[in-house]
Amino acid sequence: MKQLKKSIAAVAVLGMTLTGAAGVYAGANLEKISAYLNHSIGIQVDGTVYNTGKTLTPITYKNTTYLPVRAIADVLEVPVRYDAKNNQVLIGGNGQTIELTNVKYSDAERKEIKSAFANFDGFQTPYAPSQMVKGDVYQKTGASEDGVNMLFKHMTVYISPRDYSHGYDSKPVTLSNGTKAKWYTPDDTDMLGFQINDRFVTISSPDHSLSKAQLEKVAVSVAQLK
Repeated sequence: MKQLKKSIAAVAVLGMTLTGAAGVYAGANLEKISAYLNHSIGIQVDGTVYNTGKTLTPITYKNTTYLPVRAIADVLEVPVRYDAKNNQVLIGGNGQTIELTNVKYSDAERKEIKSAFANFDGFQTPYAPSQMVKGDVYQKTGASEDGVNMLFKHMTVYISPRDYSHGYDSKPVTLSNGTKAKWYTPDDTDMLGFQINDRFVTISSPDHSLSKAQLEKVAVSVAQLK
């Protein structure tokens, strides 16, 4: 079932904004459904992935049942993003949802990262992810009050001597390299926290475009920056 979740592929062609979009619940078979809710919506989805035992809250409009696109993605733990160029909402992605690519930091970016860590006594050794989800883009790094914040287009990596997961309910997970990590949710964004040597790493996707499985893959690549 986990693998099935990762391979879900759905494309919704919208004639409305992403925030107003609604997805159609496809049932248990692969279907292509055309419906009209404000404007035309076309969705193609392998409906067998909905057999998760989880509850989805539908919207009923003119005797037709709909589900918000974001709700589908959240329940199935797959990414959803808006492709403005093609006016499409993409849920999952043809088995390539966990494809990673190397982060190629420029000399200036490496200097910026090292400078951010240098602000902390006893915490100067720089760490950073060496990989990111394909399609993501590294943007910048800056020092905060008690850690270093690395910003990507779809991801934030926060590295600190402090464990921010204390006080929150969490779900333990073991990363592919054997590292013990945990998921917790302080607000509406899931956080993946784990420890490397003397520091704690927190990875999240503030725009909710990356899945937990994707972030867990990226987490494995966090290491000392040479």
